[in-house]
Amino acid sequence: MKKLLLSAGTLLLNFTVFAQVKSQWVYLNDANKLEYKTTERGDRIMDFSYAGYREGGVAIPTVPVKVSISTTAGDNSNAIQQAIDQVSGMPMVNGVRGAVLLQAGTYNCERPITISTSGVVLQGSGSGESGSIINMTGNPHACIVIKGNVTTNATNTKTTIADPYVPSGAISFQLRHVKEFAAGDTIRIARPVTDAWVHLMGMDKLVRDGKKQTWVTGEITTERVIKKINKNTVTVNFPLTDSYDEQYLGKDGVSVTKITTSGIIVETGVENLRIVAPAQSVTINDGLYRALNMSGVTDGWMRKIEILNTTNSISITANRVTVDHVNIVHTVPTKGSAKPADLNGSGAQLLFNQCNITGDNLFYFATGAKVSGPVVLLNCTFRGKGWIQPHQRWATGLLVDNCQVPDGGIDFMNRGAMGSGHGWAIGWAVAWNCSAQSYLNQLPPGAANWVIGCKGEPQKKAIPFDAEPLLPEGIYDAHNTPVDPSSLYLAQLTERLGKAAVQHVGY
Repeated sequence: MKKLLLSAGTLLLNFTVFAQVKSQWVYLNDANKLEYKTTERGDRIMDFSYAGYREGGVAIPTVPVKVSISTTAGDNSNAIQQAIDQVSGMPMVNGVRGAVLLQAGTYNCERPITISTSGVVLQGSGSGESGSIINMTGNPHACIVIKGNVTTNATNTKTTIADPYVPSGAISFQLRHVKEFAAGDTIRIARPVTDAWVHLMGMDKLVRDGKKQTWVTGEITTERVIKKINKNTVTVNFPLTDSYDEQYLGKDGVSVTKITTSGIIVETGVENLRIVAPAQSVTINDGLYRALNMSGVTDGWMRKIEILNTTNSISITANRVTVDHVNIVHTVPTKGSAKPADLNGSGAQLLFNQCNITGDNLFYFATGAKVSGPVVLLNCTFRGKGWIQPHQRWATGLLVDNCQVPDGGIDFMNRGAMGSGHGWAIGWAVAWNCSAQSYLNQLPPGAANWVIGCKGEPQKKAIPFDAEPLLPEGIYDAHNTPVDPSSLYLAQLTERLGKAAVQHVGY
């Protein structure tokens, strides 16, 4: 019997693995090192440990308070915004400007509160009923918006990938030309959406109500920083979440371009407060009270937040963000067949840690189109009739690690003509030691999805709106039997950065 004791502040988790069952895809060898099985072409379960604030394994800082305010009668939006603007004008010291502290009390707010400057944090005095409560009033709106004004420019330094095949999970690859590139460069890797690849995926046949549906067009891009160049081989800062196959993308189909970016805001977040919205049983096409939108951010966070009755609650399209100990409760369900997504993880290197949601008729977690991840859900619990379900148009690099969905499902699926042609929603996704009522784990052409060490009922289904054929299943390994290591993310983080990194993220 092996025990792993995990501590997160006052939280103490005691995970006991009674059966020393190993996954064939990732396991600890006799030297206590992780070993990975690969597909015939070299694809592997990626190292997800780069997800989170500052690429994982770094503690979120305690930012000093520079302005403190108390609640007043009426709308408090302007008072909070003025305090944020005041701190936004202060100089950066040790990477931050400072925090705005909301004293305990209820702050009625009719408009969004916006952070658009690096190093600014909104803090509350507690997320309980006696803490700092932002009570959303007025017309439906987002409670907090954290947004950079990002501009990205492509340089004339560009080439193509030279490898005939780059496997998913790779951290290095060959370029056709490297002369003008250097360590430290930020590069954009762009794979074309070719007719050949769309045909391989079966996405050229999407029809709904007699009308052709379009799945993905243009390019699917992801960004990396070059860490090392050895001859024509470059090593980047974190692994690739997708594969690149010249058979379907063309011999010089995948371009690599040095880019420069401005306007990203860093070291910013929201913490230790409560957000309350009116209870509304609405459809997703109605006006919605939302909790947080975060975009144009690198190295941000949201932690120790209690949220009541927001819809499409949290949208993260930023990079290197940790959402930690966020609890969302819905007292009424949404209406309609089109469901909202409480956690929208559509950025890169995102970690959702120990988050809880209670509600019905919703996606607890979803992704948007062309999301390149990696995204990690770690030790989250979602109660009610809902799903963890990547939503549309080819996201890659998702880990669902030790999550509980007792009355709902975890779906890695082809959504076909649902929505407006959502099609294959996810590839290279992993569910690890989870428990759910059901799993819909399907196998995308040329890719894989894994359900490993999980408990719950596997389902087999055809593409939506079709009765047959049943789509091929993704990979199930050690089903209904938990595997060792208990947490894939924490094991990968320990191996890459050591035990202190695991402590820094609260374990």
